[in-house]
Amino acid sequence: MSKKKRFIAGATCPSCRKLDTIVVFVEQNVEKVNCIECGYTQSQAPDEISGATRQFEQVLGIFNPDDN
Repeated sequence: MSKKKRFIAGATCPSCRKLDTIVVFVEQNVEKVNCIECGYTQSQAPDEISGATRQFEQVLGIFNPDDN
């Protein structure tokens, strides 16, 4: 089974400082970040992810460009 990878627009690699080279994917319930330019990697276990999420996050509005 292949991993679904997502590029993070506007993200800068903490190692090589290149823009738009960071990809995020989940492997064995662990979120991983990888720079496609220099190979920098970082991973975060599920308990660390839930601790970084806001408890009462709400959506204020949804932008729809066709509503002009």
